[in-house]
Amino acid sequence: MWKVWLVRIGVGVALIAIGAGATFMIVSRQDMKRMQAHGPSDPGASAGIPSGPVTSSPLGPADTSPTEPLPDFEFSLNEETIERAGVEIATVTRRSVATEVRVPGVVQPNAYRTVTVTPLVNGRVVTVPVVLGERVRSGQTLATVFSPDLAESQTRYLSMKAEFEYDHQVLQRTERLVAIGAASQQELEEVRALHTRHETEVEGARARLLLLGLDPEQVAELTSPEQISATVGVPAPVEGVVIRRVANPGLVVDASSELFTVSDLSTVWVVGALYERDFGAVAVGSPATLTTPAYPGVELRGLVGYVDPRVNEQTRTTEVRVEVPNPDGRLRLSMYVDLRIAGPEGAETILVAREAVQLLGDRSVVYLVDANEKGRFIEREVAFGRRIGEEMEVLEGLKPGDAVLAKGSFYVRAERERSFPRTGGSPAPGPMQHAH
Repeated sequence: MWKVWLVRIGVGVALIAIGAGATFMIVSRQDMKRMQAHGPSDPGASAGIPSGPVTSSPLGPADTSPTEPLPDFEFSLNEETIERAGVEIATVTRRSVATEVRVPGVVQPNAYRTVTVTPLVNGRVVTVPVVLGERVRSGQTLATVFSPDLAESQTRYLSMKAEFEYDHQVLQRTERLVAIGAASQQELEEVRALHTRHETEVEGARARLLLLGLDPEQVAELTSPEQISATVGVPAPVEGVVIRRVANPGLVVDASSELFTVSDLSTVWVVGALYERDFGAVAVGSPATLTTPAYPGVELRGLVGYVDPRVNEQTRTTEVRVEVPNPDGRLRLSMYVDLRIAGPEGAETILVAREAVQLLGDRSVVYLVDANEKGRFIEREVAFGRRIGEEMEVLEGLKPGDAVLAKGSFYVRAERERSFPRTGGSPAPGPMQHAH
């Protein structure tokens, strides 16, 4: 039986070999015919790379040429229209401009004027008369603490003081006895040593009370046990605003417990991240201007007070800190602001008033004044760079001394669009607005 199965398996293998050979011969003949007709195949074709030169798409060749600039357009307006526009003329200038570094910043408290308030005694908070955000004066009581330690220290002080007063009387009496020969010099010296020791103990107990928060007047007035008090106030060490409050009645505290944070916000810090490329343009003392969306149109000024010598390994930036006066409390902690830090003066550049720039879609134009004919203007496309204050850097299209419309250019543009509509390949005008 096993011989029959061996015969069957041999026949099957032979048929498979015959079929594979036939398939190989057919494919080889087809490849030879294709090579004879078209030449050798492209080795990249098997990887999906098209062979032969790149041809144009069915939609035609792609237009890769740069957009042509708009040609100058000259037009005239009558005197009445010009007067209604209230135009003012600005002159294109060339001058050196200080470099400016812009970084985002965050308002933080001035750490040199921020104090963490801790109690001077161990005990339990009894009252907290101030609230978060309240402005406090120096010495104002922020909380009162019940402290058995304070009562014990006052008791010890009174006890030491009584012993010292007694020893003082003994010393005076012994001195009189020695003077009349009724007491020896040795007895006098023993009394003096005891007197000095008790005097030192009184001063130590007094210093302890001062450390626990009593002022010198309160210690001086402490003469009897009835005046002993177990509560002491926690004063504000500086004038400022309570920006953090942890203390609440019933809180058990010790001398290391943080109860409040008081900060003088008459000056604040604005901290930003400075990139490596701007390190050379910023130094301690550099003037800085900051703006914030909370107060549009308002510019506040300060000075760079610190540039961190370390670079953050993740962000590759370093911390720059600007100290800004804040007498009216306008800047609030954690506000986002835009910092503009003035650097050294750079090369001369051509500048034009920002008010003179008008937008036509994605293009920028100005209106030059024709010096030879009153009321005649030339609309010219201009390439601009960065904004520098209320001026724009001119890259191409204007030269120093050119006279352009500043105030009233928006109205003149509207009249040009109305009286001389654009045709042909000129771009359709976008929203009539000043360039920002």
